[in-house]
Amino acid sequence: MSPQNALDTMRRLSAAVLAVSRHLATDEVLQTIVATARELIGAEYAALGVPDGAGSFAQFLVDGISDEQWAAIGPLPRQHGMLAVMLQDPAPQRLPDIRQDPRFRWWPKAHPEMDAFLGQQIRDGDEILGALFLANKAGGFTKDDEELLGILAGHAAIALRHARLYERERELAITRERNRLARELHDAVAQKLFALRLTSQAAADVLDADPARARAELEQVATLAKEAAEELRSVVVELRPAELEEDGLAVTLRKHVEVLDRVNQTAGGPRVTFEGADVKALSPAAEEVLLRVAQEALHNALRHADATKITVRLHEHCPTGAKSCDGGAALEVVDDGVGFDPAAVRRAGRSLGLVSMRDRAKSVRGRLDVTSAPGAGTTIRLEVDRGRAA
Repeated sequence: MSPQNALDTMRRLSAAVLAVSRHLATDEVLQTIVATARELIGAEYAALGVPDGAGSFAQFLVDGISDEQWAAIGPLPRQHGMLAVMLQDPAPQRLPDIRQDPRFRWWPKAHPEMDAFLGQQIRDGDEILGALFLANKAGGFTKDDEELLGILAGHAAIALRHARLYERERELAITRERNRLARELHDAVAQKLFALRLTSQAAADVLDADPARARAELEQVATLAKEAAEELRSVVVELRPAELEEDGLAVTLRKHVEVLDRVNQTAGGPRVTFEGADVKALSPAAEEVLLRVAQEALHNALRHADATKITVRLHEHCPTGAKSCDGGAALEVVDDGVGFDPAAVRRAGRSLGLVSMRDRAKSVRGRLDVTSAPGAGTTIRLEVDRGRAA
């Protein structure tokens, strides 16, 4: 190998290793490893499979196959033939022609023809996490190729291990949040619920003898129920969110929405749902503003909108008319409630939290738009350009 080729190999291998250590999504890390393996070793095709424990694959990432080809191949493969061998036999599989091996079974009709094959298990100790596959190399795969693929399989194992640890931490965080919420709710609404029980019992006791008094007691029950619902909502809105640095914006928002939705269902309120995925490379300040604006908008919708559904959306955003785009973030909080006239609200000197949200948006050079009309619901949209949010 020439010095230049060796340097290129080191650079690409370094990129794959660094991808594991960065806070990237597991799919992105694994895709980087698959692409790096194919390029470094000079294969035409590469793939990485993670078993689902039920005879198929939870993930199957490929490189060297177009989206059209992949769609034509059909559903994810099941564990048969050489794929099954790779998940059972710890030894690397290096074959001059996979089609001549007695363990080979078949391919779907649209599957590309393959000959030379190299496969390596991805392991965490004695546990098999998946396998890396390469196919089609002029002259076949070498022992050096096998060793290099083993190194990349080791880094894939680290990425998968990190993903599992992250999911366990997330589950623990949700459990801790639920426990804390239970304590908060107990303190905040216990007295209200106790009063509800006494008042409803009093209404039942005098229902026949004094209907007017029973009616008054039931009106008090309705008032107490409304106050209890407000207490429930206030507790959740004020809950301190999980650390953005650890969980990321999307996970933090999703947790907040899930807890808020559970509380609202208990109190007979609207459904609250979250749609979206993490938006990368935003500054910490921009992430905090997006979170706080979402919380403020949710608080407004729950208190004033009389909605049946509230949806929080987070997604990538590219500025209109940009010649090049490295992305940004767009947040939307949409309700199907009674709506309002934004101009009339401003004239009346009532802000509904809009001034606070606009100030937060301005602090990261974002754009906040409020779309609403009586009877037409409300949409709060905040856009933050990645390049402008640092």
